[in-house]
Amino acid sequence: MNAVQRGIAERAGRDFSIFATVDAWVFDLDNTLYPRHTNLYAQVDQRIGAYVERLLSLKAEDARRLQKDYYRRYGTTLRGLILEHGIAPDDFLEYVHDIDHSPVEANPALAAAIARLPGRKFILTNGSRAHAEKVAERLGVPTHFDDIFDIVRLELLPKPNRETYNRFIAETGVLPRHAVMFEDLARNLEVPKALGMATVLVVPDRMREVVSEAWEMEGRDADHIDYITDNLGGFLEAVLSEIGA
Repeated sequence: MNAVQRGIAERAGRDFSIFATVDAWVFDLDNTLYPRHTNLYAQVDQRIGAYVERLLSLKAEDARRLQKDYYRRYGTTLRGLILEHGIAPDDFLEYVHDIDHSPVEANPALAAAIARLPGRKFILTNGSRAHAEKVAERLGVPTHFDDIFDIVRLELLPKPNRETYNRFIAETGVLPRHAVMFEDLARNLEVPKALGMATVLVVPDRMREVVSEAWEMEGRDADHIDYITDNLGGFLEAVLSEIGA
């Protein structure tokens, strides 16, 4: 049983027919468009901790604890720093995304599948636009997306806040019942499902070995998850085959 078949098996009785009416494909960026084992986001994570440590004059372990507390409670550490400490976002976003993007390798199969998807395609990320553009360039998909909605475009209110998705829908005119969202965090798919979108959770094959926070594994068996896969490119190929695109 391959990755796509495993994903389908975890949602017995559901097939790909719902994708026949999809005309808006919405993708998270980090650990979704590229695999988590690339460890690219680990660099961002480390720099967030360093930023918190420097900003608040904390010991490394205390900064790390606060960083993760804000991440879980507010959706991003940045949101917590804005609400709790009143920081301006520009310096934070520039610093934490100043990383080596070379671990992300070109993915021709994924690029070809995304290019063939009928309708519009978007990136919806809690990161910065500059970071998203660099990742897209490395993957080989820089021209495949109609737009990128980053944390600044979303007025610094991150997923999973409902207002974030409402803002995205209002600006794009996407009809949720004709849209699908791909995410690596189950909690970020709850609102899209409630709005009427189909949902796909993208998780690594050996999740417990590569997920650093235990809570990030929560919700994969929840009703708001329609499909699960550990192979985004393979999943999209299966969808395209089913809908004849």
